Amino acid sequence: MSASSAAPGRGDRAVKPPMRDALVAAAFRLFLERGYEQTTVDDIVALAGVGRRSFFRYFPSKEDVVFPDHEQCLDEMTAFLAAGAADDDPVRRVCDAARLVVRMYAENPAFSVQRYHLTKKVPGLRAYELSVVWRYERALAGYLRTRFAGLRDGGLRADVIAAAVVAAHNNALRSWLRSDGKGDAEAAVDHALGQVQAAFGATPVPPAAEGPEDVVVVVTRRGAPLWRVVQELESALGRGWDETPRPRF
Repeated sequence: MSASSAAPGRGDRAVKPPMRDALVAAAFRLFLERGYEQTTVDDIVALAGVGRRSFFRYFPSKEDVVFPDHEQCLDEMTAFLAAGAADDDPVRRVCDAARLVVRMYAENPAFSVQRYHLTKKVPGLRAYELSVVWRYERALAGYLRTRFAGLRDGGLRADVIAAAVVAAHNNALRSWLRSDGKGDAEAAVDHALGQVQAAFGATPVPPAAEGPEDVVVVVTRRGAPLWRVVQELESALGRGWDETPRPRF
């Protein structure tokens, strides 16, 4: 991965407020003990020792406490894509952006595995997770649509590549989660995204708009030999005749 397109590392993530972490820890303790549906926001704040207002300062709903870092990760992904250079390979750029998500999961394997098993049991959380995935995919597709704006079927290509990136990323990530976090999640995702880059990489990007093209008109007599017409055309274009061998008859 080139330095110019490398995704931010783990150390670039913002420091999380202690109260936010305490609420997440309390919530998951209760989810595991009582079940998700049987746990209320009041139960979470009571265990964390704070008021309801403190909970809603960090999380709009109980579902959001299950996915505490996705909003920040989506913001980071959007900023990363926006910061790309005009000559970046767009497919590599979206693959690098997707790596931000797996790094978020890999920061805390135990929590990520717990959330995976919880989400599998609760239909409402699965639906919430799908909505989060859709927002990631839309961010990738939006970037690609901008980059492919001058290509035929650019919008279609953008949507197909964005969907492929998400599918490859999620396939590797879920395999890692099903193994209870064993192995290297980032290496698995790198391998999966390599398939996307092999299939769609080096996508042509429309060149920058140029000025109007020159039109050259050459007038010659009827019946002039072809080499004379070519000579006059090259002269009009500013190319010396001596650069081209004179035809022999």
